[in-house]
Amino acid sequence: MNRKLLIVEDDVDFAAALARAMKKRGFDVALAHDASAARTIAEAFAPSHAVVDLKLPGESGLKVVAMLAARTPAPAIVVLTGYASIATAVEAVRLGARHYLAKPANADEVLAALLRDEPDAALDVSPEPLTVARMEWEHIQKVLNEHDGNISATARALKMHRRTLQRKLEKKPPRTG
Repeated sequence: MNRKLLIVEDDVDFAAALARAMKKRGFDVALAHDASAARTIAEAFAPSHAVVDLKLPGESGLKVVAMLAARTPAPAIVVLTGYASIATAVEAVRLGARHYLAKPANADEVLAALLRDEPDAALDVSPEPLTVARMEWEHIQKVLNEHDGNISATARALKMHRRTLQRKLEKKPPRTG
């Protein structure tokens, strides 16, 4: 089977490294660094698989996921992000992603996610509830997603000063439990 992978990632070095690794694993690879390029390349390349970064310049990676999922046949899509949150993971899967990985993820993890057909019902459920800091982070990510990544609109919706929101977003996500 001809496996064609579209990598949509704005980090040029990471995209190139992942492309090299996936070529070694038997994929034809095409690269896009923003949503517009992803649309153009998807038309000509017709990928069977895709790896999409959530945070792209301009449009959100979620828009790319929706666009790819609407194709016939739809590629197997894995979302990669350094800004993992429950809200964005749920939305990515709802829009058609097969799996959601937090960065840093290596090529073997990406490959396993791309080729996995069934959800994993055996995953452990954390016995600890989310911390207050993590719940705040999750809520901010949900509202940010609802406003298509617009910081000013998100700050208004949260009744928070824009700079305060930017500072919170610059920090790494708090631990889950």
